[in-house]
Amino acid sequence: MSGLQTQDRGSAVGDGLPVVTRERGQRQVFCGLAGIVWLHRKIQDAFFLVIGSRTCAHLLQSAAGVMIFAEPRFATAILHERDLAGLADCNAELDRVVAEVLERRPDIGTLFLVGSCPSEVIKLDLAKAAERLAAVYQGRVRILDYSASGLETTFTQGEDACLKALVPELPQLPSGDRSLLVLGTLPDVVEDQFARLFAELGIGPVHFLPPRRTTAFPPLGSGTKVLLAQPFLGETARACEARGAELLSAPYPFGIEGTLGWLRAATEAWGVTGEVLDAVTAPAIARAQRGLAHHRESLEGKRISFLPDSQLEIPLARFLQRECGMDLVEVGTPFLDRRLMAEEMGLLPEGVRLTEGQDLERQLDRLREDRPDLTVCGLGLANPLESEGLRTKWSIELVFTPVHGFDQAADLAELFARPLRRAALLRV
Repeated sequence: MSGLQTQDRGSAVGDGLPVVTRERGQRQVFCGLAGIVWLHRKIQDAFFLVIGSRTCAHLLQSAAGVMIFAEPRFATAILHERDLAGLADCNAELDRVVAEVLERRPDIGTLFLVGSCPSEVIKLDLAKAAERLAAVYQGRVRILDYSASGLETTFTQGEDACLKALVPELPQLPSGDRSLLVLGTLPDVVEDQFARLFAELGIGPVHFLPPRRTTAFPPLGSGTKVLLAQPFLGETARACEARGAELLSAPYPFGIEGTLGWLRAATEAWGVTGEVLDAVTAPAIARAQRGLAHHRESLEGKRISFLPDSQLEIPLARFLQRECGMDLVEVGTPFLDRRLMAEEMGLLPEGVRLTEGQDLERQLDRLREDRPDLTVCGLGLANPLESEGLRTKWSIELVFTPVHGFDQAADLAELFARPLRRAALLRV
């Protein structure tokens, strides 16, 4: 039903949360295969084998910027016309490709079979294929599957599906033990910063999912407290809860306010006092404030709109409005999990235009009428909007770049200030 719009208010009428307008119609989203680009860099002993088309292969190659001789830890098993027409045995061909990959790359600890739009259209059962191949290579390599199809999803959900596939593989946390599990892919430098902060706060043991190597899977059980570093991991969070873990409610660690609130959720679970939290974080907050002051000059008072793409829109909007002084025109997000966003939605300004889903033509009409100073959108919309004189920021860049935590707060602000400064220079 193109153009369907309904309104919904958070959890209960009068709860103070912004009114959400749901839209359904034509969408412009990026493919979930993009998650492989940052996942294969993070999990150093994993290999991602996409079962898809030449388009899938070209997408990965261009998104990763990897040369053909660079030996990346991902590849595409290409489905040809005979496969799509049902004239060939796809499972036999998949077995052959997996054997070739493992012979060439003996260092692989975990092999992911990644579903795509073409493999889902022909109903190729990768779960059974993974189960069959895991039995063949038992003791040699772990073989798992997940779907990164772009059908009815957005690009960050590829990571959610991948991490959910890992949850059954995690060892059991011994009864009576407790630990903190940080959920979501983080650049190594950011992970190290957070690990140091948790150690100084007296919180531990702390584990991260995904790990840098699948030989170091974190334990999971009823004593596990889960802290989300990325807001698009709802399915993985629910899988952890099904194994007894407790999800901590917190804002996301973008900017000073979000990072402090995120750490506070962990300190409260561990019984660490507010005085200790303030003392440990004071130096990092001071550095972040100095860095943000430089970029606030470029951002304060500027108007910004978010088109739905990454599911990062709400926490980023909160950061830009509350810490950088920007005015929110519209905040669109492809999917809204009110439970995971409860802390963030409570920090949005009253009356903000908040939309879930997408009716592309309606949103573009509003955008052209609003004429914000900056629009955050997907790659497919950026150049056409630039040609209309609208400054844009690619939403996918906010996933590739280290932006979490105190020490990256200024870098995060700069990503939004840069196109505005460039536009100002071009007008001179």
